[in-house]
Amino acid sequence: MTDRVRGAGDPQDAELLTRWKAGDQRAASMLVERHADALARFAFSCGARDDSDELVQDTFVRAFASLDGFRGDSSFRTWLFTIERRLLLDRRRAEKRRPPSVEVSEDAAATEYDALDGLVAGESAEQVRAAVGTLTPTQREVFVLRVTEGLSYKEIAEAVGSTEGAARVHYHNALRGIKEFLDD
Repeated sequence: MTDRVRGAGDPQDAELLTRWKAGDQRAASMLVERHADALARFAFSCGARDDSDELVQDTFVRAFASLDGFRGDSSFRTWLFTIERRLLLDRRRAEKRRPPSVEVSEDAAATEYDALDGLVAGESAEQVRAAVGTLTPTQREVFVLRVTEGLSYKEIAEAVGSTEGAARVHYHNALRGIKEFLDD
């Protein structure tokens, strides 16, 4: 290679590359200014809409790091497009190997489910209803007031005409009875 970079295509690119190799950091900045917009448009048109700026930056980092390998078979701009295209392909391959991430918001987790979940929930609800049907009337009342209505033991005791301790015992016995029914 001569003092000038051979085959850079555009004489201005050749001059800037020569200056950069000689240590002129401003020359590298000027190369970025000359080609960044075209690389961003290319990345965007290839589908890299969200990370085109990062891709352009990575392209220049790779190009400047391997400038000694630039043979000059094409213009500098074409070489940059080649590097960017390879980076795009590498990213796409990596994305295919990466398992898809699933993000579920708290609202979605609490309210959305698929058909199988609905079937299982319906079957489970039917089993629980059958189990509640086997309880004594007092156990059933305490269980329903606690689980369905969310009442405290004190409120349940007032509603069924018992003590708070008795409401706790009835609830405990109701849970045990339901668990035994469902385990059978």
